[in-house]
Amino acid sequence: MYRLISATPSPYARKVRIALAEKGIAFELLTEVPWDSTTRTPHYNPLEKLPVLLCDDGTSVYESRYILEWLELKHPTPRLTPADVDGLLAVKRFEVLADGVCDAAVLLFWERAREPEQRSAEWAARQQRKVEGGLREISRLLGNGGYCVGDSFTLADVAVGSLLRWLEIRAADIPWRREYSNLAALSDRLEERASFRDTVPFAQTFRDKVV
Repeated sequence: MYRLISATPSPYARKVRIALAEKGIAFELLTEVPWDSTTRTPHYNPLEKLPVLLCDDGTSVYESRYILEWLELKHPTPRLTPADVDGLLAVKRFEVLADGVCDAAVLLFWERAREPEQRSAEWAARQQRKVEGGLREISRLLGNGGYCVGDSFTLADVAVGSLLRWLEIRAADIPWRREYSNLAALSDRLEERASFRDTVPFAQTFRDKVV
């Protein structure tokens, strides 16, 4: 059985949990705070980031987008990517955008956690522009579609849905629901799926200093 090292609020870890659930793959969930000194993450990922998928043979698979590609190749049924090239590339574009917005939002979250005299207004503004630009493009590409790509659930929906719920928890000041009604409708639909209901993120408490 696989084991997944995860952090409860992490949108990156949630993507993997959703994919595992959608594919019906059994796994043991191991929850950690990767910032704490007691974390085991560096033993399995030299980049010290979560999530990490641990295999029965002792190997580990890390970086969420790579884990999703790995699962899609190792466990191809049910498919979470289109069979055609254009559809696959469309999914990957959504993944790049969702992960990029999330990366920038995480950097902005930690910048705001610094002491006021240590913060950089210019750095924060740059990350804010990335968040706003990425969300605007995701909304444009989604249009009036029920799913991100085509008429079926894919890894694009996993990435975008995980991002949007995380923003509600960690970046409530970003008014994406008010500005993009199609993203709000997509998020509401996705959160009704069992794989999303069973992986709702929530905040963790850090014991060690992060910034």
